Amino acid sequence: MAFLIRNLSVLAYAQGHTQWHYRERATLAEAQAQGHFNAAVDMMTAGDVIFVSAPDGGVMLYVTGTAGGVVSVQPMAATPVLPLPARAA
Repeated sequence: MAFLIRNLSVLAYAQGHTQWHYRERATLAEAQAQGHFNAAVDMMTAGDVIFVSAPDGGVMLYVTGTAGGVVSVQPMAATPVLPLPARAA
């Protein structure tokens, strides 16, 4: 499904970078495709973060660049939650 600018909103802005929220109507895979956010290239910069909500889940994307009018994104790796060590009896 095509990118819809009305589904993109600013959550926060500081130090030249923006945190965005985007409501994807299709799938996470589509939102993660390079160039999906090209219609917003003039508003985004490398280092921005996009929180994506989609019918099949959510993902946090890092904007790696906007060269040549193409918004390149990469999923941000989640830090694994480790179990607490067992207590000595």
